[in-house]
Amino acid sequence: MTGVLDELRWRGLLAESTDEEALAEHLASGPVSFYVGFDPTAPSLHFGNLVQLIVVRHLQAAGHKPYLLVGGATGLIGDPKQAAERVLNPTEVVAGWVDRIRDQVSRFVSFEGETGATIVNNFDWTVQMTPIDFLRDIGKHFSVNRMLARDVVRNRLETGISYTEFSYVLLQSMDFLHLFRTYGVTLQTGGSDQWGNLTSGVELIRRAAGGRAHAMATPLLTKADGTKFGKTEGGSVWLDPQLTSPYAFHQFFLGAEDSMVGTYLRVFSHRSREEVEELERATAEAPHLRAAHHALADDVTDLVHGEAERRAAVAAAEALFGRGSLRDLPAGILHAVAKELNASSVPTVEGLGVASALQAAGVVPSVSAGRRAIAEGGAYVNNTKVTDADASLSADDLLPGGYVVVRRGKRTVGALRTGA
Repeated sequence: MTGVLDELRWRGLLAESTDEEALAEHLASGPVSFYVGFDPTAPSLHFGNLVQLIVVRHLQAAGHKPYLLVGGATGLIGDPKQAAERVLNPTEVVAGWVDRIRDQVSRFVSFEGETGATIVNNFDWTVQMTPIDFLRDIGKHFSVNRMLARDVVRNRLETGISYTEFSYVLLQSMDFLHLFRTYGVTLQTGGSDQWGNLTSGVELIRRAAGGRAHAMATPLLTKADGTKFGKTEGGSVWLDPQLTSPYAFHQFFLGAEDSMVGTYLRVFSHRSREEVEELERATAEAPHLRAAHHALADDVTDLVHGEAERRAAVAAAEALFGRGSLRDLPAGILHAVAKELNASSVPTVEGLGVASALQAAGVVPSVSAGRRAIAEGGAYVNNTKVTDADASLSADDLLPGGYVVVRRGKRTVGALRTGA
């Protein structure tokens, strides 16, 4: 138990804590009950939530007991956004998301033994509290002056912030107090963007219960230029395979920046310090092999989607670039690949010239460029080289699901889809 903070610090998972020396002593004193919360503001957890689940796994492996809170109540309100008022989702929609997220978080923890995880929903205790009780028992302990000084509130004062969002911090702090009183939870973890909410819960426990609690925050992961890491051009990287396919998930991590891949390995991989440092050395000596990138993508995809899905994602990527058979891939995998390639829709492929197919798929700028690619020996249909500039596609070229994959050279790939 004593080394878990050092492990988290080395892995880049410790940004700040209320009192690190006191927290270290607390963790060393025996099993500590701790919690992290997830608000159902979408139908799935996303990449940022994964960081918190990994912290949970490290703390549980060190002998501490996790409580995973799914915010059925706070999800109806939503943490204040920096720029504009959050749109409130319908109650029945949030209730459905609660069930989905409860299932997601349960896959990352153990429920066995004395430190087995417990999943709770703050709707269960929040719904029982009357407005008068809330104002007297919770609101009494909060200074409006301090709440106005919070960054997110101060930034919204000119454009306006509703009392609903203004009060969110009271609800999250009340969660910590309830878990402290009911289960003996004495530590809350979360992202650094939640630091104000975390410390407010610690303060509420001190004021309302005369108790001592702790908070710990992870840093915001960024790219080399300081911008946020965890977004694709299409939006968030989701943990739900229906929203972000295992193939797209694997490809996202495979595309990590060279200068940051070691940082991400420390956060997302289970590998030891020695293994990570060896991968960094290997990548520096032979960057074209991308050893660290492959290890990162494999490890995190195994964690979220399982080894079988990761193997299928790797097989799809290899087939896509001519190192395997596209026809051996299931229709579902081909659909995910085609989606990532922004497959162009065509009524039919029957009689469509290969040069035109290359243009339609976006791998060449014009039909004449497609004809030149064929003449130069750099055009492929489903990994088969095309040598006739007048060649056309036929129904026999369709892959499972109605797709055709075309390629120019080694790396420029596109796809067509048809209902035929």
